Amino acid sequence: MSRSSRRLLLAPVLVAAVLGLGACGEQGIELAESDPNYEGAVIFDQNCAGCHTLDAAGARGSSTDIGSREYKDGPNFNERVESVEDVLYAIENGGFSSGPMPQNIVTGEEARKVAEFVARYGGGR
Repeated sequence: MSRSSRRLLLAPVLVAAVLGLGACGEQGIELAESDPNYEGAVIFDQNCAGCHTLDAAGARGSSTDIGSREYKDGPNFNERVESVEDVLYAIENGGFSSGPMPQNIVTGEEARKVAEFVARYGGGR
């Protein structure tokens, strides 16, 4: 078998392996695409999941062990209940304290969608 033939046979195998590894460890968004909060979950996943945990968005950014917490670890929204207004305040002001959350990480309608999603699904609801 020639080199070019082997390459052609090997390429699909490599692509499948890379795609399979890329999916490892991802929980994924648990909401149906028809859920009114689905878009908020997607925006949360894209912008907030690195520091916050919320199962409905498949996000695991918060530390689960107090001994391994880092400055960047945000609240675990599986345990924390927030109102839409409080989430909007935190988004606009970089959290409630002097933490590392950037102000206005999302704005406008996207901020509102994230706030409604967190308020609806936070606290294990």
